[in-house]
Amino acid sequence: MTTVLPATLQVLERGWLSANNILLFDGDEATLIDSGYVSHARQTVDLVRHTLAGRRLSRLINTHAHADHIGGNAALQATFGCRIMVPSGLQATIAEWDEAALLLSPLGQQAARFCHDATVDAGQTLEMGELSWQALAVPGHDMDALAYYNPDKRLLISGDALWENGFGVLFPELLGQADGLAAARATLDHFGQLAIDIVIPGHGAPFGTVDQALAHAYRRLSSFESQIEKLAWHAIKVIVVFGLMEKGRLPESEFAAFVGQLPFAVDVNQRYLGLGESSLITRLRSELLQSGALHDIDGHLQARP
Repeated sequence: MTTVLPATLQVLERGWLSANNILLFDGDEATLIDSGYVSHARQTVDLVRHTLAGRRLSRLINTHAHADHIGGNAALQATFGCRIMVPSGLQATIAEWDEAALLLSPLGQQAARFCHDATVDAGQTLEMGELSWQALAVPGHDMDALAYYNPDKRLLISGDALWENGFGVLFPELLGQADGLAAARATLDHFGQLAIDIVIPGHGAPFGTVDQALAHAYRRLSSFESQIEKLAWHAIKVIVVFGLMEKGRLPESEFAAFVGQLPFAVDVNQRYLGLGESSLITRLRSELLQSGALHDIDGHLQARP
């Protein structure tokens, strides 16, 4: 399946720690969807400025409010004077800058505080890139997340609700805030009812193998539904690797302390796995090294780029 995108849409595919940035052009103005991680903010500004090629960035829209999607908001707003729009369900959380609800403090992550100018509701239609996009509620990874669908070109901007190889960690389920598993299934069911030729995910390249991606996502979801411990362990590994990517090289002797300073990892282990500290650290180190997610370089652990 071809993944040729309209000329009015350009994807800046980013590596971790940042989510992809999606620019949509309307004449001399542009809209950006998602802004990456805060430590990449200067790079994000430079990439966006180059891609704008003299156009004005008028809007910045976030699919959801995790750190890798909102980290460049403040820098982009300061540089370009753009208005920021967030999902309506996140209005209070962002206005109050609730670091726990934003999962900044639990995950040991950072973001520069920003002020949003407006919100987007599920069901709302937005004009972006000379196309009309429907805002879709896509709970599961984040209960307030939105995706954007254009039925004419059969395009879906999915955020972290669907990737080519799965979807983002179902945090609400593990935090006991909502039935994230059921919500994720409903989101996948919704996608399956849409005519989609190309998915533009929050991470990874745009893809046209939509049926295969959905089938893979359903298999992963079914595995988590049958054994919640699998989701818990997967989530802990993801958060540890993300943290090490941000930190860079870490002496092996500091690994246990590093994991112990991630409240989410500690809490999820206690509630779902019950591993002692030594067992948790040994298993994490072993599995992450074996999978290639971490490398041992002269007694230092380093996450794979």
